Amino acid sequence: MSGACNSPDLPGVEEVGRLAIRSSNDVVAARQKGRELAMQIGFAGSEVTLIASAISEIARNIVDYAEEGEMTFQRIERGGKQGILIVGQDQGPGIPNVAEALQYGCATRRGIGVGLPGAKWLMDEFEIVSKPGKGTKVTMRKWLV
Repeated sequence: MSGACNSPDLPGVEEVGRLAIRSSNDVVAARQKGRELAMQIGFAGSEVTLIASAISEIARNIVDYAEEGEMTFQRIERGGKQGILIVGQDQGPGIPNVAEALQYGCATRRGIGVGLPGAKWLMDEFEIVSKPGKGTKVTMRKWLV
C-alpha cells in the first residue's frame, strides 16, 4: 500500500491507498480501507455501508473474473464538496457488452446479476471502461452531502 500523495495532474485528488486484489481476503481489506477513508472524510452510518458494499462488488468481480487487479482509494474535492474516489482495475478478460452487464439480472458465471448495476446504484458517479482481452476499469465516486 502506498502512502498519501497528491497527484500533480489532478487537482483536488489525494491518493490515500492502493491495494492488490487477488483473493477474498483482499476483498475484505478493500472494503475496510474504503470504510476507513469514508469515515475520515466525514461519511457516516448508512453512507459508509453503501460505499463499502460497492467496493465489495467491484473487488469480488476482480477476483472472480480477472483473478487479480488493484483498487485505489482517493480523497477528492470538487466545487467545495468532499468525496471519495475508488478505482478498480484489472487486466482480465474484459466485458464484451458493458451495457448488458449493467442491467439487473444479467448473470454470468457465479452471480444473480446485481453486482455491477448494484455498485452503480450505490454510488453517485460510476464509469466503466472495458475492452475484451485487455481488462476492465471501474471508477466510482461518492460525494459528502
